[in-house]
Amino acid sequence: MIRIGILGDIGSGKSYVSRKFGYPVFNADEEVGKLYKKDKKILKNFKKTLPKYFHSLPINKKDVSRAILDNKNNLKKIIKIVHVQIRKKMNFFLKKNKSKKFVILDIPLLLENNINNKNDILVYVQTKKSDVLKKLKMRKNFNQKLMTQFSKIQLPLDYKKKRSQFVIKNDFKRRTVLKYIKNILREID
Repeated sequence: MIRIGILGDIGSGKSYVSRKFGYPVFNADEEVGKLYKKDKKILKNFKKTLPKYFHSLPINKKDVSRAILDNKNNLKKIIKIVHVQIRKKMNFFLKKNKSKKFVILDIPLLLENNINNKNDILVYVQTKKSDVLKKLKMRKNFNQKLMTQFSKIQLPLDYKKKRSQFVIKNDFKRRTVLKYIKNILREID
């Protein structure tokens, strides 16, 4: 099994690109959403660490946002709690898909949290800044201050791009993205 890690800026279209590969995708953001809906262990840890913000399931993303905006150190606390469960879910996903030729890892903090292996193929999704901002502003829960906090915990984009073996210039057009993916798969196969 070849692991392909997708890197890029917030709103660059990593999830969009990941789905276009046509192989099983581990989407960390979706998994976090599932944890927030029903994971009692996450709630227990949140209540213990940040009792002012968390009281019951489902965990409200507005409460998460409020905790992060109230104190920048809360983001690290939240990530630390969630990261353990996400890693478990990813390991289960990898076991379940071990017979697949490729698996796609759509994990925003892949490098930051040392989730990648040295043999992983890294693909950087590059998007024009203006397109990224346009896409982010379309999200119903867009918050510029929150995006700034998330950006601060990420490695520099130049570093991520240099670490990647491939770059996809994402214009959010299916045909363009599929052409890049086809070339990548041909090269690593």
